[in-house]
Amino acid sequence: MRPPYSYRDDSNVPLFSDNTPIAVMDGECALCSWGARMIHRLDRSGRVRICPVQSHLGRALLKHYGLCAEDPTSWLYLDAGQAYMDFEGMIHAGRSFGGWGHLVVALRLFPRPVRNWLYRRLARNRYMLFGKGDICALPDPEFRKRLIE
Repeated sequence: MRPPYSYRDDSNVPLFSDNTPIAVMDGECALCSWGARMIHRLDRSGRVRICPVQSHLGRALLKHYGLCAEDPTSWLYLDAGQAYMDFEGMIHAGRSFGGWGHLVVALRLFPRPVRNWLYRRLARNRYMLFGKGDICALPDPEFRKRLIE
């Protein structure tokens, strides 16, 4: 695990405002698009921003943490400079949202190897199971304010 804010020392990661949490996710996946809309609904503070992996910043952050934008299992959540990946990131995000967001914490009932296996299966088959979508095409102006493009 890297120290908090380690990306600030990486010359390949462009400067960005990191004073609020950021979810880095596939901007072309229908499941991720649904996840982005859920973040928008559950995060009543309006603090969490969404960064598509297809953006320069998204690719650079993934690379910094040893992930690949072309790998369908890459999902990253940054909060207070700390990186959380896969279901761990979703659990951390859900806990911070409160309310209905706490439901994702139920994933902790499964041992980590089972959670990791399940996450990889869903991620690798997400286009086949859920189709494609475009996060950036969502028309809600309040949602669009969250996007880092």
